[in-house]
Amino acid sequence: MPGDLPLEQPVELKLLRYWELFYLFVLIAGLVALQLQDEPTLRAKLGASALLVAGFGWYWWFGHRHLVRSGGDVTPRVGAVAVAGVLACFFGAMLLVPDAAWASPSIISQVFWLLPLRVAVVAVVLISFVPGAISLSDGDDLSEQLASTIPAGVIFCSLAVMLGLFIHRIAQQKEEQALLIERLAASRSEVARLSHEAGTAAERERLAREIHDTLAQGFTSIVALVQAIESELDTDPAAARRHLELTARTARENLDEARSMVAALTPSALAAGTLADAVRRQADRLADETALTVTCRIDDGLPKLPTAAEVVLLRATQEALHNTRRHAHATTVALSLSIVDGLVRLSVWDDGVGFDPDAPAAGYGLAGMRARAQQVGGELTVHCGERGGTELVVEVPG
Repeated sequence: MPGDLPLEQPVELKLLRYWELFYLFVLIAGLVALQLQDEPTLRAKLGASALLVAGFGWYWWFGHRHLVRSGGDVTPRVGAVAVAGVLACFFGAMLLVPDAAWASPSIISQVFWLLPLRVAVVAVVLISFVPGAISLSDGDDLSEQLASTIPAGVIFCSLAVMLGLFIHRIAQQKEEQALLIERLAASRSEVARLSHEAGTAAERERLAREIHDTLAQGFTSIVALVQAIESELDTDPAAARRHLELTARTARENLDEARSMVAALTPSALAAGTLADAVRRQADRLADETALTVTCRIDDGLPKLPTAAEVVLLRATQEALHNTRRHAHATTVALSLSIVDGLVRLSVWDDGVGFDPDAPAAGYGLAGMRARAQQVGGELTVHCGERGGTELVVEVPG
């Protein structure tokens, strides 16, 4: 199959091992059959056995090594050298003991691995009919021998060629499947990319419409009211006060609209399930992607939190695990999500090197998490042990 059929290496080598086991099994069976023959001398049987074993050694050195290195796709020259050596040993064994032909099925199985299909078929024809030609010299009745050897050779050759074509076809199908899978993966990636771009464009368009229809119009009204107030301040204070109240009310409505739009942009991790599921997925991902030992304990009966509070806890989990992975040099991480005195508490602990939470270099991410927690009425605290280890705790109202 070299020159005709480059296959994906893992599949090719796995199949090769099976055929080499078949080669070895048939060779051993042939050697045993040789020793059970009565007519050849012991020297002839030992010589034929040695040649068959030498043929296998020749294949292993000149065929197997190159097949493994090339992933099953050897050059025609290498394949020809390997097959020529094996056939020379095989035919030499048959000259000593014709019954050495019992080992021919093992050789045929490897011929289709080492030679292009057309050349392999020619080699199979030789392997099928040479034993019969050699046996013709041992008898007196030529017609009787021809009547027995030619049909046997034809049947054996036909079966061997059919086997080779079958192997070749399976290999072709595997190559086509591998190519199809590769193209399908590329198509899926392209579809995912286009879908992501289309979704991003659609989301941008939706947000643009939302902003235009709500916030932009509200700000336009506020600007107009401020301009009216400027012109009425000295001439009509009562009207200015009414417009000032209207300005404040419009600003509050715009603020409510902005908060509604932000709340609608729920993180995908929360949109796909509960907060507990999202936190557990983060822990599982860290365990899968690193060598850390990660445990996650989540109490039953957690209350349903406002979206803003769930976002705070999820972002704190992500930031804490990210810092642990990059800076802590830890081996163990423990997460817990529980109810304590009416508060939902997130705790992320690791046994790493620890750090100074008040240091400027380490305080930027903490400041962001602390600000998020405070926005929903929560609190963030960090505990660092004297010998290392860090525990980050975020508590929000339940």
